[in-house]
Amino acid sequence: MYAVLETGSKQYRVTAGDTLEIERLEVEAGQPFTFDRVLLVSNEGKLTVGSPTVAQATVVADVVAHKRGEKKIAFKMKRRKGYHRTVGHRQELTVVKIKEIKA
Repeated sequence: MYAVLETGSKQYRVTAGDTLEIERLEVEAGQPFTFDRVLLVSNEGKLTVGSPTVAQATVVADVVAHKRGEKKIAFKMKRRKGYHRTVGHRQELTVVKIKEIKA
């Protein structure tokens, strides 16, 4: 059994027991979190596709930890003008472990 869920404007294909790094959630580590935006559920070959979401389908996950992603560098420059600028960015991430898929 697997499901496709949407969070942080991204879509993830998950099964029970998977560990994901997703955009930061406002939930403390160790607490459960329920994803309501389930776009697709496959249960033993029976496919249910939502329009846009599957009704009464949820994915329950445990929040494992909060962390920061790798540093991305953006470098701006204008030639012959003496202008250059370096900007770094680290994305805030949440690690979740999928417990179950309720369809």
